Amino acid sequence: MRADTILILDFGGQYAHLIGRRVREHSVYSEVVPCDITQEEIEDLTKKFNIKGMILSGGPSSVYEKNAPKCDPKILDLNIPILGLCYGHQLIAHFLSGKVEPAVKKEYGITYATIDKPVGVLEGLSKKEKVWMSHGDTVYELPSEYETLAHTENCPIAGFRHREKPVYGLQWHPEVIHTEHGMLMLKNFIFNVCKCQPNWTMESFVNKAVDEVKQIVKDHKCIIALSGGVDSSITAVLAAKAVGKNLTAVFVDHGFMRENEPEFVKNTFEKFDMNLILVDAKKRFLEKLRGVIDPEQKRKVIGEEFIRVFEEVAKKVGAEYLLQGTIYPDRIESGFRKHSDKIKTHHNVAGLPTKIEFKAIVEPLRDLYKDEVRKVAEKLGLPKEIVWRQPFPGPALAVRIIGEVTQEKIDIVRKADKIVTEEIEKTKIKESLWQYFAVLTDTKSTGVKGDARAYGYTIAIRAVESKEAMTASFAKIPYELLENISTRITNEVPQVTRVVYDVTHKPPGCIEWE
Repeated sequence: MRADTILILDFGGQYAHLIGRRVREHSVYSEVVPCDITQEEIEDLTKKFNIKGMILSGGPSSVYEKNAPKCDPKILDLNIPILGLCYGHQLIAHFLSGKVEPAVKKEYGITYATIDKPVGVLEGLSKKEKVWMSHGDTVYELPSEYETLAHTENCPIAGFRHREKPVYGLQWHPEVIHTEHGMLMLKNFIFNVCKCQPNWTMESFVNKAVDEVKQIVKDHKCIIALSGGVDSSITAVLAAKAVGKNLTAVFVDHGFMRENEPEFVKNTFEKFDMNLILVDAKKRFLEKLRGVIDPEQKRKVIGEEFIRVFEEVAKKVGAEYLLQGTIYPDRIESGFRKHSDKIKTHHNVAGLPTKIEFKAIVEPLRDLYKDEVRKVAEKLGLPKEIVWRQPFPGPALAVRIIGEVTQEKIDIVRKADKIVTEEIEKTKIKESLWQYFAVLTDTKSTGVKGDARAYGYTIAIRAVESKEAMTASFAKIPYELLENISTRITNEVPQVTRVVYDVTHKPPGCIEWE
């Protein structure tokens, strides 16, 4: 059965994928597609998805810029419900020959909208609503067949709809948590306007993923890049269900793992019914990174070396396919869409070399967000210590060292990270955190140890709360806990003289530093 689906047209804003995530929270499937998808391509997609509506995302451009991303105006004639958000809101007005101009006063952040007509997507809202704005252009006029539903002090048409067709526009972002009743607005669109049924579940995904791996790999041998994290672990279990003994799990110890990580992976996965190979590649990875400072270059070097190791193992076992635990946020931040900005290259996406000796790279989790991945892990019966492991980057501690990676720096950040983990996991705070770790900065400062001058490194502590890693808030952990962490690090890691705490949300900062 084709699941009811909302298409998200991506105009280059990172929030496009947050919209998709919010739709899925209602058990309705969402698919993010390029903004320049044509009417014919949308009609072709109806063979795969039961498309019930479309959302036009926000984006950083102005509709009047020369190379501004545009969609096919014909999609407005498809008789499919449409909701334009921010840039999408402005673009609909622009297509209709409405008046879109630079705002007299731009709106960024929390704004209060006046709801003039609480109908359609705004049904059930109060007269005043707290919303999140981020725009420089504003819609000032619309054709007579459209009506205004909301305004703000600086935006006369902050919400509109067609008087007869299911076409809506909102200048604000209902997908971000700062819009107080944003989920209600999206729910109204999904169920009241688009008439979707909540028929997308993790059970249906598991069956689909296993079938996909079977169809691609068939009776050939394949290897899974196993890191011990939840993403690659699930991929390994799904692949084992699909191809059985034709699967070999390969764990590459590149030397940048957390304390006792290789032992944990070995002990955990030896219990599973799969072939397991552990590769000691510490020397070759460290040598490849000698002199490399730029974080993007680090990721590319590590990505290529991973592939080379997998190719060598594949030749020995006769494998023709490589499976990876790539998930949606990895692809999003690597700028995999035409108009999407590249935030950072993930080693297993844009960090891959162009020449690869595999018939194909199979990524069954490529369209899932992290919390969805965890739900799949629970359905598959993976151990809790795997299901709820905090995310860990593929390049590992190499991208938690600012500047060149050396063995000394690896040892420093590994010890500091262990202390952070131990102290936080003694408390109940762990349950509310998405990630917590140490970063070795490239800043040195003067300190005093044993009544003598010391000159050493600065460690930054990062702890964040999040649901899907697309946005995150720094955790307001108690000073007493920070003090314990700081005291232990400066006492137990001689090379460190200073510990700082990162109080940056995402955005503007990423969760990882590199």
